[in-house]
Amino acid sequence: MSVVSELIRTEADGTISFGNYELAQKTKKSDFEYEGDLYKVKTFKEITKLEKNGRFVYESVPGTTVNHMRVTENGMEFDVEGFADAQITVELEEDTDYVIAVDGSQAGEMKTNLGGKLVIGVELDSTRKTSVRIEKK
Repeated sequence: MSVVSELIRTEADGTISFGNYELAQKTKKSDFEYEGDLYKVKTFKEITKLEKNGRFVYESVPGTTVNHMRVTENGMEFDVEGFADAQITVELEEDTDYVIAVDGSQAGEMKTNLGGKLVIGVELDSTRKTSVRIEKK
């Protein structure tokens, strides 16, 4: 599929895409401006991490490519791809219940911890994108 060769970019639909799981060495890009905030991405085959204004947003182990990420007050949605199944951690509202859907099918309900972190496992395949939607219950 398609990795983000520039590491992070704004899409025509107003979302952001980031990450390159094909890189052998850790690469980062800082001070990417999007909607008045500054983003930093670190990515390579072992991990992909996104921060907004110095705060955690997304992390995957191993590394992934995320396309069309949209974060709202009710959750987030994005397409993800990688060479192997990934553990994805995102930060949302703390101590809140969320419904998770993967490729349009409900994958369960989870509650964030007191830090707002939610961890999900996603089966990935480098030949196609997997859609993830996390919405406040």
